[in-house]
Amino acid sequence: MVPTDLILAGAVLFLALAVDRLIGDPHSAYHPVALLGRFIGWWGQPARYSPRIQRAVGIFFWLVTVCLFALPFFLFGNYTPRLVFLIGAPFLLKCCFAWRSLEEHALGVVAALENGVDAGRERVKRMVSRETAKLDAGHIRSAAYESMTENLTDSIVSPLFYFALLSLFGLGLAGAAVFRAANTMDAMLGYRDERARLGWCSARMDDILNYIPARITTFFLLAYFLTKGTAARAWRVMRRDGKKRPGFNGGIVMAAMAGGCGIQFEKPGVYTIGDGGEQSLEDGGPAIVRALRAVTLAFAAIAAGTLILLAWLIYSTGI
Repeated sequence: MVPTDLILAGAVLFLALAVDRLIGDPHSAYHPVALLGRFIGWWGQPARYSPRIQRAVGIFFWLVTVCLFALPFFLFGNYTPRLVFLIGAPFLLKCCFAWRSLEEHALGVVAALENGVDAGRERVKRMVSRETAKLDAGHIRSAAYESMTENLTDSIVSPLFYFALLSLFGLGLAGAAVFRAANTMDAMLGYRDERARLGWCSARMDDILNYIPARITTFFLLAYFLTKGTAARAWRVMRRDGKKRPGFNGGIVMAAMAGGCGIQFEKPGVYTIGDGGEQSLEDGGPAIVRALRAVTLAFAAIAAGTLILLAWLIYSTGI
């Protein structure tokens, strides 16, 4: 690995965050993730296949989808001049994560509630798969902030983690793209309904790919809450409630956030995470947004700093 390439990767990571904050996610049918979603929607229809072959079909198309989506990122990352890479890579990396839009969706739900519960129910449908018709205002806020908290891993830390890690091998953009494709397939197919067999591979691979990033996210949350004096409570709630949510990644992040912010997440009839009592989600929502921003910036700073430090070590030692 050439030291200059690691320095470029560190710069691209921070530039991508800046691009995200400036332009967010443009609503375009030609956005790479929109094209990805249409391709998954084409093959991800269980009625097309016999139940006996749906798992095999799901595995095959998982591989095809990942390769097709990541290929342009790989080619750009490895066969463009460095100046072109520095200019274009932040925009490609930005396609693989969503920070600003994650906040905008959650805050959009909060704003919609000012026009009534029905408006809030309609808006939160864009964020969650649960039935929203009977949710009250508190549960609508919970659904929105739960989605934002869980996606701190899925939509921010994980793609940046794989970009930084695989930049060591010259595959940073491709790594982020592979994760984005895998996570999008899980979001569209990873459910325990008629899609269960077809989406089996998508769900399992998303769990595997998010396993380490989810624990990194939790560590950064605990470190942030240490500065706020609530890390002990965050740790206690994480240990107690981290397994209440189905899956073994999202629950620990949500529990750490709930404990640190002194709020409670609740999906009626499924789980309750956090003690609550200190403040409602109406009052505690801004604290969740601040924690998300702090973790995003801290993780990005350490990831980029590590790449630059490694570049210096390689240069100074002549490895």
